[in-house]
Amino acid sequence: MVLTAASAARAKESDRPFLAYLASWSEVTTQAPAETLLARLPGYFTHVALGFVKPDLAYSGNLDLAGTGLAFPYSGAVLKGAIAELKARHPSVRVLLAVGGWGYFGWDARDFRALAQLVRDLGADGVDLDYETADAGCVRKPEGGIACADDPRSIAVLADLRAALPRPFVVSVAAWSVGAYGEGRFASAEPRFGPFVGMMRAMLKAPEAQGIDLVSIMSYDAGPTYSPEEAFRAYRSLWRGPLALGIAVMPSEAGGPRFTIDRTARLLTQVMADPKAGAMLYGLGLVPPGPTSPDNPDYRSLSLAICVTLERPGCDQPVP
Repeated sequence: MVLTAASAARAKESDRPFLAYLASWSEVTTQAPAETLLARLPGYFTHVALGFVKPDLAYSGNLDLAGTGLAFPYSGAVLKGAIAELKARHPSVRVLLAVGGWGYFGWDARDFRALAQLVRDLGADGVDLDYETADAGCVRKPEGGIACADDPRSIAVLADLRAALPRPFVVSVAAWSVGAYGEGRFASAEPRFGPFVGMMRAMLKAPEAQGIDLVSIMSYDAGPTYSPEEAFRAYRSLWRGPLALGIAVMPSEAGGPRFTIDRTARLLTQVMADPKAGAMLYGLGLVPPGPTSPDNPDYRSLSLAICVTLERPGCDQPVP
């Protein structure tokens, strides 16, 4: 088969990242791996991140999830089977364990040896690092720029994670909404103040960032003055690899516009001039309050809108 220039371009576009989080607490209750939401997902997602594992998890083997932080309503054996079912149907999909997230702040007691064992035991492909803390301690330096109390620890966490899971295991990073702000042309990006402004800059500028395969921006829950497009530009100034713009199913608790079908398509279309741009969805299984509509979409309709906008193959496959 000979590819025309247009079809070659479309093939390249189809490689754009599309990472979706699956909320473990929203999964269906079943003892049959093939009946899980995870196993029945379509193949147009490039990565599925299972949330969330505690950094200081307790895991000694035997697929016992009790001390991991994951909240699936089924056993580890069923989860392993569901991952195998999904990968048998769609071999290119990468299944990651999302470690961290809001409230899982046990980074100083992190046990990435146990995390790596859990990844291997489940047959997963790697880890999504969702480095969040109660206060990153970011302040503006008198001479200009940003310094964060958490910088040394965040870099050490990334280094330890990659050491525990060397390539070809995948390491993706969930980047805080305003984490690339605070310096240079983004010194005045809104919102300008707070302990998280600039918290990702040191990590992404460090040599350890060579161990990252994908960055996705949590471009939501940052208030009404926040611009996802500006956040994308700020992160692109720090990171040259695959970069996904985050889309949230649930309305923001911090205010700001809803991710409607139209707004989602417009935002993603604006960043698609970047050949390594893609999308992140948070999250599968979540349903917003009120009747579902294009102005109040659930995870199914947002998944489809993202798939179509990114020109991913297989958008006709339904999301369960």
